[in-house]
Amino acid sequence: MTDHLMHNYARQSVTFERGEGAWLWDNHGNKYLDALGGVAVCSLGHAHPAVTSALCEQASQLIHTSNIYGIAHQAKLADRLCALSGMESAFFCNSGAEANEAAIKIARLYGNKKGVKVPTIIVMEGSFHGRTLATLTATGNRKIQAGFEPLVQGFVRAPYNDLEAIKNIATNNQDVVAVLVEPVTGEGGIGIPDANYLKGIRAICDQRGWLMMLDEIQTGMCRTGKWFAFQHTDITPDVMTLAKALGNGFPIGACLARGVAAETFQPGNHGSTYGGNPLASRVALAVIDTMEQGKLAERAASLGQHITDGFKLALADIQGVVEIRNKGMMIGIELDRPCAELVKQAIAAGLLINVTANTVVRLLPPLILNDAEADQIIAGVSDLIKRFLAP
Repeated sequence: MTDHLMHNYARQSVTFERGEGAWLWDNHGNKYLDALGGVAVCSLGHAHPAVTSALCEQASQLIHTSNIYGIAHQAKLADRLCALSGMESAFFCNSGAEANEAAIKIARLYGNKKGVKVPTIIVMEGSFHGRTLATLTATGNRKIQAGFEPLVQGFVRAPYNDLEAIKNIATNNQDVVAVLVEPVTGEGGIGIPDANYLKGIRAICDQRGWLMMLDEIQTGMCRTGKWFAFQHTDITPDVMTLAKALGNGFPIGACLARGVAAETFQPGNHGSTYGGNPLASRVALAVIDTMEQGKLAERAASLGQHITDGFKLALADIQGVVEIRNKGMMIGIELDRPCAELVKQAIAAGLLINVTANTVVRLLPPLILNDAEADQIIAGVSDLIKRFLAP
Protein backbone atom coordinates (compact mmCIF):
# COMPACT_ATOMS: atom_id res chain seq x y z
CA MET A 1 0.00 0.00 0.00
CA THR A 2 1.02 3.63 -0.39
CA ASP A 3 1.38 6.45 2.14
CA HIS A 4 -0.03 8.91 -0.40
CA LEU A 5 -3.72 8.11 0.07
CA MET A 6 -5.73 10.14 2.56
CA HIS A 7 -6.48 8.19 5.72
CA ASN A 8 -10.27 8.38 5.48
CA TYR A 9 -10.78 4.61 5.11
CA ALA A 10 -10.05 1.89 7.65
CA ARG A 11 -9.25 -0.58 4.89
CA GLN A 12 -9.07 -4.32 5.39
CA SER A 13 -5.70 -5.89 4.55
CA VAL A 14 -6.82 -7.56 1.34
CA THR A 15 -6.54 -6.36 -2.25
CA PHE A 16 -8.62 -7.92 -5.01
CA GLU A 17 -7.42 -8.20 -8.57
CA ARG A 18 -10.02 -10.38 -10.30
CA GLY A 19 -13.71 -11.25 -10.01
CA GLU A 20 -16.19 -13.59 -11.63
CA GLY A 21 -19.84 -13.92 -10.67
CA ALA A 22 -20.12 -14.00 -6.88
CA TRP A 23 -16.39 -14.64 -6.39
CA LEU A 24 -13.29 -12.49 -5.95
CA TRP A 25 -9.60 -13.39 -6.00
CA ASP A 26 -6.94 -11.39 -4.16
CA ASN A 27 -3.41 -10.61 -5.31
CA HIS A 28 -2.15 -13.78 -3.62
CA GLY A 29 -4.60 -16.03 -5.45
CA ASN A 30 -6.96 -16.54 -2.50
CA LYS A 31 -10.65 -16.95 -3.36
CA TYR A 32 -13.56 -15.22 -1.55
CA LEU A 33 -17.33 -15.58 -1.77
CA ASP A 34 -18.78 -12.07 -1.97
CA ALA A 35 -21.81 -11.67 0.30
CA LEU A 36 -21.58 -7.87 0.20
CA GLY A 37 -21.60 -7.09 -3.52
CA GLY A 38 -19.58 -3.91 -3.18
CA VAL A 39 -22.24 -2.75 -0.69
CA ALA A 40 -25.26 -3.54 -2.91
CA VAL A 41 -23.51 -2.30 -6.05
CA CYS A 42 -22.52 -5.47 -7.94
CA SER A 43 -25.96 -7.03 -8.11
CA LEU A 44 -24.99 -8.80 -11.33
CA GLY A 45 -21.78 -10.01 -9.73
CA HIS A 46 -18.29 -9.34 -11.04
CA ALA A 47 -17.19 -9.23 -14.68
CA HIS A 48 -20.69 -9.86 -15.97
CA PRO A 49 -20.46 -10.40 -19.74
CA ALA A 50 -23.32 -8.00 -20.57
CA VAL A 51 -21.77 -5.18 -18.55
CA THR A 52 -18.29 -5.87 -19.93
CA SER A 53 -19.61 -5.90 -23.48
CA ALA A 54 -21.51 -2.62 -23.02
CA LEU A 55 -18.43 -0.96 -21.50
CA CYS A 56 -16.08 -2.09 -24.24
CA GLU A 57 -18.39 -1.44 -27.17
CA GLN A 58 -19.42 2.02 -25.98
CA ALA A 59 -15.89 3.01 -24.99
CA SER A 60 -14.77 2.20 -28.52
CA GLN A 61 -17.49 4.49 -29.95
CA LEU A 62 -18.08 7.46 -27.64
CA ILE A 63 -17.39 7.92 -23.94
CA HIS A 64 -18.40 11.51 -23.26
CA THR A 65 -19.81 14.59 -24.89
CA SER A 66 -21.75 16.88 -22.55
CA ASN A 67 -25.29 17.52 -21.40
CA ILE A 68 -25.09 20.59 -23.62
CA TYR A 69 -26.05 18.12 -26.36
CA GLY A 70 -28.54 15.31 -26.75
CA ILE A 71 -27.43 11.88 -25.50
CA ALA A 72 -29.41 9.05 -27.09
CA HIS A 73 -28.56 6.39 -24.51
CA GLN A 74 -29.45 8.79 -21.68
CA ALA A 75 -32.86 9.48 -23.20
CA LYS A 76 -33.48 5.75 -23.59
CA LEU A 77 -32.38 5.12 -20.00
CA ALA A 78 -34.78 7.78 -18.73
CA ASP A 79 -37.62 6.14 -20.69
CA ARG A 80 -36.79 2.70 -19.26
CA LEU A 81 -36.55 3.85 -15.65
CA CYS A 82 -39.75 5.87 -15.86
CA ALA A 83 -41.60 2.94 -17.42
CA LEU A 84 -40.40 0.63 -14.63
CA SER A 85 -41.16 3.07 -11.81
CA GLY A 86 -44.17 5.11 -12.91
CA MET A 87 -42.14 8.31 -12.61
CA GLU A 88 -42.13 11.01 -15.30
CA SER A 89 -38.64 12.44 -15.62
CA ALA A 90 -35.03 11.70 -14.69
CA PHE A 91 -31.87 13.64 -13.85
CA PHE A 92 -28.61 11.70 -14.08
CA CYS A 93 -25.50 12.18 -11.98
CA ASN A 94 -22.57 10.09 -10.74
CA SER A 95 -23.43 8.83 -7.26
CA GLY A 96 -26.10 8.34 -4.63
CA ALA A 97 -25.05 11.44 -2.71
CA GLU A 98 -25.44 13.53 -5.86
CA ALA A 99 -28.85 12.00 -6.53
CA ASN A 100 -29.94 12.95 -3.02
CA GLU A 101 -28.50 16.45 -3.48
CA ALA A 102 -30.72 16.79 -6.54
CA ALA A 103 -33.74 15.65 -4.52
CA ILE A 104 -32.93 18.14 -1.75
CA LYS A 105 -32.61 20.93 -4.29
CA ILE A 106 -35.96 19.98 -5.85
CA ALA A 107 -37.58 20.22 -2.41
CA ARG A 108 -35.89 23.58 -1.68
CA LEU A 109 -36.92 25.05 -5.01
CA TYR A 110 -40.44 23.67 -4.63
CA GLY A 111 -40.71 25.31 -1.21
CA ASN A 112 -39.29 28.63 -2.32
CA LYS A 113 -41.72 28.78 -5.22
CA LYS A 114 -44.52 28.33 -2.66
CA GLY A 115 -43.17 31.27 -0.64
CA VAL A 116 -41.71 29.20 2.23
CA LYS A 117 -38.79 31.19 3.64
CA VAL A 118 -36.87 28.22 5.11
CA PRO A 119 -38.01 25.14 3.16
CA THR A 120 -37.54 22.22 5.55
CA ILE A 121 -37.25 18.48 4.91
CA ILE A 122 -38.20 15.84 7.46
CA VAL A 123 -35.48 13.16 7.65
CA MET A 124 -35.16 10.12 9.89
CA GLU A 125 -32.98 9.08 12.80
CA GLY A 126 -30.66 6.25 11.82
CA SER A 127 -30.84 7.12 8.12
CA PHE A 128 -27.97 7.45 5.66
CA HIS A 129 -28.13 9.70 2.61
CA GLY A 130 -24.50 10.51 1.75
CA ARG A 131 -21.42 12.46 2.81
CA THR A 132 -21.74 15.81 1.05
CA LEU A 133 -22.60 18.63 3.44
CA ALA A 134 -26.32 18.55 2.70
CA THR A 135 -26.65 14.77 2.63
CA LEU A 136 -24.61 14.19 5.78
CA THR A 137 -26.85 16.74 7.49
CA ALA A 138 -29.84 14.75 6.27
CA THR A 139 -28.23 11.55 7.57
CA GLY A 140 -29.36 10.48 11.03
CA ASN A 141 -25.91 9.54 12.31
CA ARG A 142 -24.12 12.01 14.52
CA LYS A 143 -20.82 10.18 14.07
CA ILE A 144 -20.48 11.11 10.39
CA GLN A 145 -21.54 14.72 11.08
CA ALA A 146 -19.07 15.41 13.88
CA GLY A 147 -16.42 17.95 12.96
CA PHE A 148 -18.18 19.24 9.85
CA GLU A 149 -20.24 21.94 11.53
CA PRO A 150 -21.83 24.27 10.72
CA LEU A 151 -24.28 21.85 9.15
CA VAL A 152 -26.85 22.84 6.55
CA GLN A 153 -30.11 24.28 7.82
CA GLY A 154 -33.50 23.13 6.62
CA PHE A 155 -33.75 19.62 8.09
CA VAL A 156 -35.79 18.33 11.01
CA ARG A 157 -35.51 14.80 12.33
CA ALA A 158 -38.09 12.17 13.28
CA PRO A 159 -37.67 8.61 14.58
CA TYR A 160 -37.80 6.02 11.81
CA ASN A 161 -41.05 4.06 11.50
CA ASP A 162 -42.99 6.59 13.60
CA LEU A 163 -45.88 8.24 11.79
CA GLU A 164 -47.06 10.08 14.90
CA ALA A 165 -43.73 11.89 15.11
CA ILE A 166 -44.16 13.13 11.53
CA LYS A 167 -47.70 14.29 12.33
CA ASN A 168 -46.41 16.17 15.39
CA ILE A 169 -43.78 17.92 13.30
CA ALA A 170 -46.45 18.85 10.77
CA THR A 171 -48.48 20.49 13.52
CA ASN A 172 -45.55 22.49 14.88
CA ASN A 173 -43.50 23.39 11.81
CA GLN A 174 -45.11 25.28 8.96
CA ASP A 175 -41.88 25.32 6.91
CA VAL A 176 -41.89 21.61 6.05
CA VAL A 177 -42.09 20.96 2.30
CA ALA A 178 -40.94 17.33 1.95
CA VAL A 179 -40.12 14.03 3.66
CA LEU A 180 -36.97 12.11 2.69
CA VAL A 181 -36.92 8.48 3.83
CA GLU A 182 -35.38 5.09 3.04
CA PRO A 183 -37.96 2.33 2.44
CA VAL A 184 -35.55 0.02 4.30
CA THR A 185 -32.58 1.41 6.21
CA GLY A 186 -29.26 0.11 4.92
CA GLU A 187 -26.48 1.67 6.98
CA GLY A 188 -29.00 1.89 9.80
CA GLY A 189 -29.03 -1.90 10.13
CA ILE A 190 -31.61 -3.32 7.66
CA GLY A 191 -34.49 -1.62 9.45
CA ILE A 192 -37.80 -2.73 7.96
CA PRO A 193 -40.73 -0.43 8.81
CA ASP A 194 -44.33 -1.40 9.49
CA ALA A 195 -46.41 -2.28 6.44
CA ASN A 196 -48.40 0.97 6.68
CA TYR A 197 -45.40 3.30 7.15
CA LEU A 198 -44.80 4.45 3.57
CA LYS A 199 -48.53 4.57 2.91
CA GLY A 200 -48.95 6.74 6.00
CA ILE A 201 -46.20 9.12 4.87
CA ARG A 202 -47.84 9.33 1.43
CA ALA A 203 -51.15 10.29 3.05
CA ILE A 204 -49.53 12.97 5.23
CA CYS A 205 -47.67 14.42 2.25
CA ASP A 206 -50.84 14.53 0.17
CA GLN A 207 -52.74 16.23 2.99
CA ARG A 208 -50.03 18.83 3.59
CA GLY A 209 -48.87 19.44 0.02
CA TRP A 210 -45.41 18.01 0.76
CA LEU A 211 -43.17 16.04 -1.58
CA MET A 212 -42.64 12.39 -0.65
CA MET A 213 -39.01 11.58 -1.51
CA LEU A 214 -37.62 8.04 -1.31
CA ASP A 215 -33.94 7.21 -1.11
CA GLU A 216 -33.83 3.90 -3.03
CA ILE A 217 -30.09 4.00 -3.58
CA GLN A 218 -29.59 0.71 -1.75
CA THR A 219 -33.11 -0.76 -2.06
CA GLY A 220 -33.62 -0.07 -5.76
CA MET A 221 -32.86 -2.17 -8.83
CA CYS A 222 -34.48 -5.47 -7.74
CA ARG A 223 -32.66 -5.74 -4.38
CA THR A 224 -35.79 -6.13 -2.24
CA GLY A 225 -37.74 -8.42 -4.57
CA LYS A 226 -39.30 -5.61 -6.61
CA TRP A 227 -37.68 -3.23 -9.04
CA PHE A 228 -38.08 -0.56 -6.35
CA ALA A 229 -38.97 -1.10 -2.71
CA PHE A 230 -41.95 1.27 -2.81
CA GLN A 231 -43.61 -1.22 -5.17
CA HIS A 232 -44.27 -3.51 -2.21
CA THR A 233 -46.99 -0.96 -1.36
CA ASP A 234 -49.65 0.76 -3.46
CA ILE A 235 -48.06 4.21 -3.31
CA THR A 236 -45.74 6.13 -5.63
CA PRO A 237 -43.30 8.80 -4.41
CA ASP A 238 -42.92 12.26 -5.91
CA VAL A 239 -39.13 11.89 -6.02
CA MET A 240 -36.95 8.77 -5.95
CA THR A 241 -33.16 8.48 -5.96
CA LEU A 242 -31.08 5.62 -7.36
CA ALA A 243 -27.41 4.70 -7.73
CA LYS A 244 -25.37 1.65 -6.57
CA ALA A 245 -26.69 -1.30 -8.63
CA LEU A 246 -27.82 0.93 -11.49
CA GLY A 247 -24.31 0.74 -13.00
CA ASN A 248 -23.12 -2.52 -11.39
CA GLY A 249 -19.92 -0.75 -10.38
CA PHE A 250 -19.77 1.94 -13.05
CA PRO A 251 -20.57 5.30 -11.39
CA ILE A 252 -24.07 6.54 -12.15
CA GLY A 253 -26.90 7.98 -10.06
CA ALA A 254 -30.40 9.11 -10.90
CA CYS A 255 -33.07 11.34 -9.40
CA LEU A 256 -36.53 10.51 -10.75
CA ALA A 257 -39.58 12.71 -10.26
CA ARG A 258 -43.24 13.00 -11.17
CA GLY A 259 -45.98 15.61 -11.00
CA VAL A 260 -44.98 19.05 -9.80
CA ALA A 261 -41.56 17.73 -8.71
CA ALA A 262 -40.83 16.71 -12.31
CA GLU A 263 -41.45 20.28 -13.45
CA THR A 264 -39.46 22.05 -10.72
CA PHE A 265 -36.02 22.14 -12.33
CA GLN A 266 -35.64 24.50 -15.26
CA PRO A 267 -32.52 25.16 -17.38
CA GLY A 268 -29.77 26.53 -15.13
CA ASN A 269 -31.20 25.17 -11.86
CA HIS A 270 -29.03 22.04 -11.71
CA GLY A 271 -26.52 20.10 -13.77
CA SER A 272 -23.70 17.58 -13.97
CA THR A 273 -20.58 17.40 -16.12
CA TYR A 274 -20.43 13.61 -16.36
CA GLY A 275 -23.95 12.62 -15.35
CA GLY A 276 -25.65 10.26 -17.79
CA ASN A 277 -22.89 10.43 -20.37
CA PRO A 278 -22.98 7.88 -23.22
CA LEU A 279 -20.82 5.31 -21.42
CA ALA A 280 -22.63 5.44 -18.08
CA SER A 281 -26.05 5.33 -19.72
CA ARG A 282 -25.13 2.42 -22.00
CA VAL A 283 -23.91 0.39 -19.00
CA ALA A 284 -27.07 1.13 -17.01
CA LEU A 285 -29.21 0.01 -19.95
CA ALA A 286 -27.27 -3.26 -20.04
CA VAL A 287 -27.90 -3.71 -16.31
CA ILE A 288 -31.65 -3.16 -16.75
CA ASP A 289 -31.80 -5.54 -19.71
CA THR A 290 -29.97 -8.25 -17.77
CA MET A 291 -32.13 -7.85 -14.66
CA GLU A 292 -35.28 -7.93 -16.76
CA GLN A 293 -34.27 -10.97 -18.80
CA GLY A 294 -33.10 -12.87 -15.71
CA LYS A 295 -36.21 -11.95 -13.68
CA LEU A 296 -33.87 -10.90 -10.89
CA ALA A 297 -36.55 -9.14 -8.84
CA GLU A 298 -38.39 -12.43 -8.45
CA ARG A 299 -35.10 -14.24 -7.83
CA ALA A 300 -34.15 -11.75 -5.09
CA ALA A 301 -37.49 -12.33 -3.36
CA SER A 302 -37.25 -16.13 -3.34
CA LEU A 303 -33.51 -16.44 -2.70
CA GLY A 304 -33.55 -13.78 0.00
CA GLN A 305 -36.25 -15.72 1.83
CA HIS A 306 -34.32 -18.97 1.40
CA ILE A 307 -31.18 -17.43 2.90
CA THR A 308 -33.12 -15.85 5.76
CA ASP A 309 -34.93 -19.10 6.55
CA GLY A 310 -31.57 -20.87 6.48
CA PHE A 311 -30.14 -18.47 9.03
CA LYS A 312 -33.18 -18.77 11.27
CA LEU A 313 -32.76 -22.55 11.26
CA ALA A 314 -28.98 -22.51 11.73
CA LEU A 315 -29.02 -19.86 14.46
CA ALA A 316 -32.17 -20.95 16.28
CA ASP A 317 -31.76 -20.76 20.07
CA ILE A 318 -28.26 -19.25 19.77
CA GLN A 319 -28.01 -16.85 22.70
CA GLY A 320 -26.88 -13.44 21.50
CA VAL A 321 -28.79 -13.44 18.20
CA VAL A 322 -31.42 -10.72 18.64
CA GLU A 323 -33.20 -10.84 15.28
CA ILE A 324 -32.78 -12.04 11.70
CA ARG A 325 -34.62 -9.88 9.14
CA ASN A 326 -34.72 -9.34 5.43
CA LYS A 327 -36.39 -7.59 2.54
CA GLY A 328 -35.44 -9.64 -0.47
CA MET A 329 -31.66 -9.78 -0.64
CA MET A 330 -31.15 -7.15 2.06
CA ILE A 331 -30.40 -9.37 5.05
CA GLY A 332 -29.50 -8.32 8.59
CA ILE A 333 -28.53 -10.48 11.56
CA GLU A 334 -28.64 -8.38 14.70
CA LEU A 335 -26.51 -9.47 17.65
CA ASP A 336 -26.66 -8.30 21.25
CA ARG A 337 -23.12 -6.91 21.19
CA PRO A 338 -20.73 -5.01 18.90
CA CYS A 339 -19.41 -7.38 16.24
CA ALA A 340 -17.23 -5.38 13.82
CA GLU A 341 -14.43 -7.92 14.27
CA LEU A 342 -16.54 -10.43 12.33
CA VAL A 343 -15.59 -8.65 9.10
CA LYS A 344 -11.92 -9.59 9.50
CA GLN A 345 -12.79 -13.09 10.70
CA ALA A 346 -14.98 -13.58 7.63
CA ILE A 347 -12.15 -12.52 5.31
CA ALA A 348 -9.92 -15.15 6.93
CA ALA A 349 -12.68 -17.69 6.21
CA GLY A 350 -12.98 -16.62 2.55
CA LEU A 351 -16.19 -14.59 2.96
CA LEU A 352 -16.96 -10.92 2.45
CA ILE A 353 -19.55 -9.47 4.82
CA ASN A 354 -20.22 -6.14 6.50
CA VAL A 355 -21.19 -4.97 9.98
CA THR A 356 -23.31 -1.85 10.27
CA ALA A 357 -25.00 -0.01 13.14
CA ASN A 358 -22.31 -1.61 15.32
CA THR A 359 -24.25 -4.83 15.96
CA VAL A 360 -25.81 -5.92 12.65
CA VAL A 361 -24.20 -8.33 10.21
CA ARG A 362 -25.34 -6.93 6.87
CA LEU A 363 -25.45 -9.16 3.79
CA LEU A 364 -26.09 -7.80 0.29
CA PRO A 365 -25.05 -10.64 -2.04
CA PRO A 366 -25.17 -10.47 -5.83
CA LEU A 367 -28.61 -11.32 -7.17
CA ILE A 368 -27.05 -13.82 -9.59
CA LEU A 369 -26.02 -16.06 -6.68
CA ASN A 370 -26.81 -19.74 -7.29
CA ASP A 371 -28.40 -21.99 -4.69
CA ALA A 372 -25.14 -23.69 -3.72
CA GLU A 373 -23.43 -20.33 -3.17
CA ALA A 374 -26.39 -19.15 -1.10
CA ASP A 375 -26.13 -22.24 1.08
CA GLN A 376 -22.39 -21.65 1.43
CA ILE A 377 -23.09 -18.13 2.74
CA ILE A 378 -25.63 -19.51 5.22
CA ALA A 379 -23.19 -22.12 6.51
CA GLY A 380 -20.15 -19.82 6.58
CA VAL A 381 -21.77 -16.83 8.26
CA SER A 382 -23.66 -19.01 10.74
CA ASP A 383 -20.42 -20.72 11.75
CA LEU A 384 -18.68 -17.37 12.26
CA ILE A 385 -21.54 -16.05 14.43
CA LYS A 386 -21.73 -19.22 16.52
CA ARG A 387 -18.00 -19.10 17.24
CA PHE A 388 -18.17 -15.37 17.97
CA LEU A 389 -21.02 -15.80 20.45
CA ALA A 390 -19.71 -18.98 22.07
CA PRO A 391 -19.23 -18.54 25.83
